[in-house]
Amino acid sequence: MNFFDTNIFIYAHDESDSTKFEAARDLIRKNVKSRQAIISGQVIQEFCSACLTKAQVPLSVSDVQRIVTTLLLPLLSHYTDTEFYNRTLTMFDRYSLNYYDAAIVQAAIDSGCNVVYSEDMQHGAIYGSVTVINPFCN
Repeated sequence: MNFFDTNIFIYAHDESDSTKFEAARDLIRKNVKSRQAIISGQVIQEFCSACLTKAQVPLSVSDVQRIVTTLLLPLLSHYTDTEFYNRTLTMFDRYSLNYYDAAIVQAAIDSGCNVVYSEDMQHGAIYGSVTVINPFCN
């Protein structure tokens, strides 16, 4: 299974960088079709915030609702349990990640993923049982 960080979905809905737009869409399409894509609630929250307020051309609320309902919610496979935050803090401390990246990595580990697709972390870095792959690296 493959865990997707928020930025992959943001690029898949932002046509300002056509190379990243196409790469993100292809990666999502391939992994959704093969049922290999997983996300956490954090990804949905960050996606909504970024697309509504941080994008060069913000998406409409109705567009974000459609994307959340049709694309993101079906991929939601990680649910926070009571010990998730302690595991995340351990990940944060052990690998010196920022807290939100540690939460992404921990959610991936909890979900049994081998890969985290992300542009935010070092390409090829290994954190526990997952490897970070930046799909935009050439």
